[in-house]
Amino acid sequence: MDSLIEAAREAVEASYAPYSEYYVGAALETADGTVYTGCNVENANYSNSLHAEEVALGSAVRDGHREFARIAVSTAARDGQTPCGMCRQSLTEFSDDDFAVLCDEGDDVTEYRLGDLLPATIEREDLE
Repeated sequence: MDSLIEAAREAVEASYAPYSEYYVGAALETADGTVYTGCNVENANYSNSLHAEEVALGSAVRDGHREFARIAVSTAARDGQTPCGMCRQSLTEFSDDDFAVLCDEGDDVTEYRLGDLLPATIEREDLE
C-alpha cells in the first residue's frame, strides 16, 4: 500500500466526527516530499466544521509550502470518497490540473487528476 494512503488512514484515527460519524483523513505531499496530515473536525454548527484536506493544506501553507505533489484521502469506511468541491477549489489554488488525488477503497486506490474532478476552476487570473 502507498505510504501516503497509510498516512491518510492514520489521520482518520484522529478525526472528531460525533455528529455524522463519518471519519476522514488526508495526507498531503509537498513538492519536497514532506507529508502533512489532517482529519475532519466537526462542530455542532456544521458550517464551522473543518475538512481533513483543508486541515492538511492549512498546516502545509502555514509552514511555507506552496507547491504540492499529491494528496491521499481515506475514510473509516474505505469507500473511495473524493474531496468535496470546496476542498478541490482550495487545492487548485496551489496545484495544476495534473495534481494527483488518491482515494482509498480498502484493497484498491483510485487515482484522479484534480482537473478532472473540478474543471474550469476559479483561478487567480479570473480575479484580475
